[in-house]
Amino acid sequence: MPDQDYVHGYSQRESDRLNDQAGTLAELLHNDTVYPPGSTVLEVGCGVGAQTVILARNCPKARFTAIDISRTSIEAAKALLAREKITNVSFENADIFELPYKAETFDHVFVCFVLEHLRNPVEALLRLKKVLKKEGTLTVIEGDHGSTFFHPEGRAAQQAINCLIHLQARLGGNTLIGRQLYPLLKNAGFKEPDVSPRFVYVDSSKPELVEGFTRNTFIAMVEGVKQLALEARLIDEDQWEQGIRELHAAAATDGVFCYTFFKGVAIKS
Repeated sequence: MPDQDYVHGYSQRESDRLNDQAGTLAELLHNDTVYPPGSTVLEVGCGVGAQTVILARNCPKARFTAIDISRTSIEAAKALLAREKITNVSFENADIFELPYKAETFDHVFVCFVLEHLRNPVEALLRLKKVLKKEGTLTVIEGDHGSTFFHPEGRAAQQAINCLIHLQARLGGNTLIGRQLYPLLKNAGFKEPDVSPRFVYVDSSKPELVEGFTRNTFIAMVEGVKQLALEARLIDEDQWEQGIRELHAAAATDGVFCYTFFKGVAIKS
């Protein structure tokens, strides 16, 4: 996946968004991700290290190798873990489709918010399966933008979200991939895939989620594709601005915002 195929880009704003997302969702997505002491774990598509920090902190006696295709992201991840004084992670610049590891190298593989950006997710899973030891586990987490619903409802808001879905599809990605994790894991030959929905419900009684998820994660993600959406003529500027206002209304006192992530765990036979 070339750098330019990452629809969200590599700005500081996107880095901040990823860190907000990881911190806000840490308990929901990672409370049951635990790797035994001494185990070797490959994290694929580590980005700026937002998920890496959480994994390494939760499993201080496991050894992590974190890879990403973007050198810029790798440098940001290294700096983050240095600031956090985390030492059980090594980083490499590598492509998921050209992994520089021998067969059956790792005890476990972890993939979060990566498959949605790939043209051939099954092929990616097959490559990961190759470097995974027998009976090792693969953990994969993805969102699903089609699971979004909110109050007050807004047609323009949905149109803005659809712009993101459409733009990512143009780049060969799939923002609806969360609902497809089970068949993807089955088609890649993993055994005993277990997929669970991780539902996010936000209202004003949960101010940390209003700020951390609704505003700083989801709305920020949609806002980040404004220029691309306008250039592609998927929406006009007035409709776009109305859509963003409607999304922010879901983060107001009487607003409600809902979204579902999917987490799959499977075993290499």
